[in-house]
Amino acid sequence: MDLTVLGSGSAMPVPDRVQSGYLLDDGDRSLLVDCGSGVLQRLAATDTGYEGVSTVLLTHHHLDHVAALLPLLKARWLAGSEHLEVVGPAGTKSLVDGLLGVHDYLDGRVDLAVREVSAARPFAAAGFDVAARETRHSMDGLAYRFSPPSSDADPADGPLTLSGDTEAFAGMASFADGSDVLVHDCSFPDGTDVSNHPNPTELGRSLAGVDVDTLLLSHLYPHTGGREREMARSVREAGFEGDVEVASDGLRLALADGD
Repeated sequence: MDLTVLGSGSAMPVPDRVQSGYLLDDGDRSLLVDCGSGVLQRLAATDTGYEGVSTVLLTHHHLDHVAALLPLLKARWLAGSEHLEVVGPAGTKSLVDGLLGVHDYLDGRVDLAVREVSAARPFAAAGFDVAARETRHSMDGLAYRFSPPSSDADPADGPLTLSGDTEAFAGMASFADGSDVLVHDCSFPDGTDVSNHPNPTELGRSLAGVDVDTLLLSHLYPHTGGREREMARSVREAGFEGDVEVASDGLRLALADGD
């Protein structure tokens, strides 16, 4: 399974980071997780392209995670694709209905399916097995852990965890324990007065003693510019013992199947 960071940025634009989006590939299967502004352009630069993505999985409904959802639908319609599935937490159907209410000319252009999921039970999206847990953020949302279609592993033991937007807390650390890669919100450097997102020291403390091979810091606000090395160091000094990397748009990681 390959993970491509399409967008490592936030609601405040910077030139080299677009808003949230991640592409999972496993052979012939592709899954887009979140679809913020700019993600469609990044997706078009991949081998998969927007033509190859028929399922979008949303962590939550903030604008910087859903802004390119209807542009994706329109691009697929114009490219001759006939289907798009949108999967996400409670309220996803209302979100999509509302967007189509504004842009009603797109309604019916493709076979659109909307499915709501919860942390109560695992589910499948684009063939990937997924476990979920609730996040701590200003809006209800879900973090996800993935097993690829080629694996027989329980998704709760899968190799990849994506936190979505969330504070750092023990439940999230437990959810990610055993992951090869954890992509976690780390929006601001230490010393920034902010809630609903962790700083590096908070994140490192929450992950002390947790078995994660690589922690990828993402959802980066402009405040992090030039302080990336400092942030990675702060995570390690606070107690996290794995490798720490800072996400960048276009970064591609290969993960084991997890079985």
